[in-house]
Amino acid sequence: MTLSPLRRRALARPSWAEAQTIRAALRTETVGGGLLLGAALLALIWANSPWRESYAALRDLKVGVDWGHLRLSLGHWAADGLLAVFFFVAGLELKRELLVGDLRDPAKAAVPVVAAICGVVIPVLVYIGVVVLGGGDAVAIGGWAIPAATDIAFALAVLAVLGSHLPSALRAFLLTLAVVDDLIAIVIIAAFYTADFQIWPLLLALVPIAAFGALAQRRMTYAVALVPLAALAWALVHASGVHATVAGVLLALTVPVKPRASVPALSKHSRTSDIAHRMEHRLRPLSAGVAVPVFAFFAAGVTVVGGGLGGALRDPITYGVIAGLVAGKFIGVLAGTCATARFTRADLDESLAWIDVCAVALLTGIGFTVSLLVGELAFGAGHERDEHVKVGVLAGSLLAALLAGVLLRRRNAHYREVEKRETADEDGDGTPDLYQRA
Repeated sequence: MTLSPLRRRALARPSWAEAQTIRAALRTETVGGGLLLGAALLALIWANSPWRESYAALRDLKVGVDWGHLRLSLGHWAADGLLAVFFFVAGLELKRELLVGDLRDPAKAAVPVVAAICGVVIPVLVYIGVVVLGGGDAVAIGGWAIPAATDIAFALAVLAVLGSHLPSALRAFLLTLAVVDDLIAIVIIAAFYTADFQIWPLLLALVPIAAFGALAQRRMTYAVALVPLAALAWALVHASGVHATVAGVLLALTVPVKPRASVPALSKHSRTSDIAHRMEHRLRPLSAGVAVPVFAFFAAGVTVVGGGLGGALRDPITYGVIAGLVAGKFIGVLAGTCATARFTRADLDESLAWIDVCAVALLTGIGFTVSLLVGELAFGAGHERDEHVKVGVLAGSLLAALLAGVLLRRRNAHYREVEKRETADEDGDGTPDLYQRA
């Protein structure tokens, strides 16, 4: 049936060029998700073994210099330093989506943006409701943002095992939703989880950030020039009291996405070079393969033996995190998608059904990297309540993954058929026939 001009496609299949970009990004994130899962399991095993004290000693080992509060534990270096790389890549991805990706088109962006916003707001409300009903105090409510974020790497690792043939329309929706989700998480961290704010270091940080942007705008990509500026910006943002990962986002936003011939080059790259894409291509493996797994190793090692689990099970924070990740994310993403599709009079892509949206909504309940980070910021690394947050995040993410897996396995045969249609190339020109007819 041909749709009238008033009817749009919600979760529409992306263009062939966009689909290739998405596949390349998701391939790296999927490998990173496997490494993340392995690092988290190793930390859990070590933290609950007879040698658990050595794990705590390694995590709490302090290295660095006293200037600018840069003598930190290895756990803090992972959370504040390595995750800045993760947020730099997220910032590049966000800028690309806003300027040349799906988010530049308000009609196409409406569904994933509204779904992401609802997927943040509803988990927050669920968390607060569960904590209040459980008798939690104001400090416990301070962890309201813990279930707000989705860990795309972990979610894609689940997809690789259970739903590797996911249609391109659904992959594009999941990635775009995750980009918006990351943006909201960045804003929340900067606005609500900043302690001992100092204005002068933050203002000074603008100098290396501006210098970094000036070089990037002139197509300078040499690490020897950019890395020292990035490190100085990071140190100054850290000294200001704002979480240092915000420096990664600010630096990323200075990198050009659309080439400009009017800006003279300082490198061999042509004026048509996509500098943001080059940086993202180089740093995404470092982010997904090193930064996030190392952070997971130091953040996920919660000790549940010897009474640790009992304390977590008596704390409403644990249940608030689980309910927020599983029920809150599912309800929020699904309701946001349904409402936007209804009010914009849009139909799902022909390759999808609403059960597929349900599966993705459950996948977004896999909150790990940013959820653990917010837990540390809310309660303090190593605090008893931070340990309870870890139990809630691990349990909620596992439950969300299992429920999503049930739906994905039921639909995998259908996904295989869709993949065959999307990859069929009878004329052998390198572009699938389906995209040429679109």
